[in-house]
Amino acid sequence: MKHIFEKSVPGRIGVDVGATGKVAEKILDGRYLRTIDTKLPEVSELDVIRHYIKLSQLNFSVDTHFYPLGSCTMKYNPKVNEAVSGLSGFADLHPFMSYIDEDSVQGSLEIIYNLSALLAEITGMKGVTTQPYAGAHGELTGILLMEAYHKSRGNKKKYVIVPEEAHGTNPASAAMGGYSVLSVPVDRDGGMDVNLFEETMSDEVAGVMLTLPNTLGMFHRRICDIVEIARKYDALLYNDGANLNAILGKTRPGDIGFDIVHMNLHKTFSTPHGGGGPGAGVVAVSEKLVEFLPTPLVGRAKQGSYYLDFSHKNSIGSMASFFGNFAVLVRAYVYIMMLGKEGLIDVSEKAVLNANYIRVKLKQYYDLPYDHTCMHECVFSAKRQVQKGGVHAIDIAKALIERGIHPPTIYFPLVVDEALMVEPTETESKETIDRFIEAMIEIASLAETDPERIKNAPNNTPVSRPDETRAARELKLTCNL
Repeated sequence: MKHIFEKSVPGRIGVDVGATGKVAEKILDGRYLRTIDTKLPEVSELDVIRHYIKLSQLNFSVDTHFYPLGSCTMKYNPKVNEAVSGLSGFADLHPFMSYIDEDSVQGSLEIIYNLSALLAEITGMKGVTTQPYAGAHGELTGILLMEAYHKSRGNKKKYVIVPEEAHGTNPASAAMGGYSVLSVPVDRDGGMDVNLFEETMSDEVAGVMLTLPNTLGMFHRRICDIVEIARKYDALLYNDGANLNAILGKTRPGDIGFDIVHMNLHKTFSTPHGGGGPGAGVVAVSEKLVEFLPTPLVGRAKQGSYYLDFSHKNSIGSMASFFGNFAVLVRAYVYIMMLGKEGLIDVSEKAVLNANYIRVKLKQYYDLPYDHTCMHECVFSAKRQVQKGGVHAIDIAKALIERGIHPPTIYFPLVVDEALMVEPTETESKETIDRFIEAMIEIASLAETDPERIKNAPNNTPVSRPDETRAARELKLTCNL
């Protein structure tokens, strides 16, 4: 497909401003008028519209394609969420208004207050902050809360324990918070090895960061043992809640024994975060950490009005401007209120059902390192395809693009060689999932009978096999004019 500069025709314009342009020349000071050629393409309005519409049709999106992207929950976002978050009372609201005139923003403060209460109930926690902008930001908030707790008790802590299969942001967040990271391998069931964990624990461990269920799609079978061991050393339990959609209504982190949990509202409660944002990494905490939450929080007066609450004297301070990405909070609130308790339970049941359906259907075609009932995602390995035809996980991903399916996460978690992490989410139909399964089976067959065809995929896209390493190192974000 030609880029817009190649479609340029000398003298062609989109709109003739006519007299309006001459008026502008008279009004504007000559110092502010451009004197050099802009070197913009000369195209009509119709040329521009068709060019960018066609470009948009080349993109993958949740609205147009199946997105089995593991650990990212790229599910359909109900359009009613967009409609409500786009209401002028929300979209046009200046964030400073909550500080200047609380009476004029009671509806927005009520949403934050009610959403915080709902998320506290869903997670079994006592306090919530909506400030963090994303999951990793929520992790850092959790680490700072952990630090504040230990400092208040005079504890001398140096380490945070992170399982080997954790999201990469976990050790990064712990390190940013000033802690050294201790890694513990997984056991044969895909959970953190509890015996090695117990050997690693000491009085200098500040906390344990776990993803439940973890990135292998496994629920820690010995989670109660992990909690009990951590408690002996006054180490806090942190739950990376990126995979919360697998356990909604089934179990609550607070009931298990966790002290901190961050929730990716842009995953579990809609607003898929394709393109890098926006996000919301809301953090919920147990009773003993409430006093350290970022301020302001939203309080409710006896007469029913809402106000900014700065009363937490031991707060770690503000983690973000105002209350984070407010539009994402509105979408999450709408999502929860529309589904209700039974609907949220149905979310987790269908997410788990869909993942296990894929696991069973594909395990005879791809290696399955941890062949147990999974939660919301299953992790395959392309080792068999590598051995038989030299076809790697990235080749399988490219072949799925050729078939109109966004690839799953590949090469993560790192504990699985040639990993293919598949998360169907709860919003996809059986027909869509079956189409994905058929494509994966076809690719597995071609990997043995005609591997070069898979290695050369995709053959129906404007760009097929770029040198991705070079592209990352030698970024070219503008055209050569």
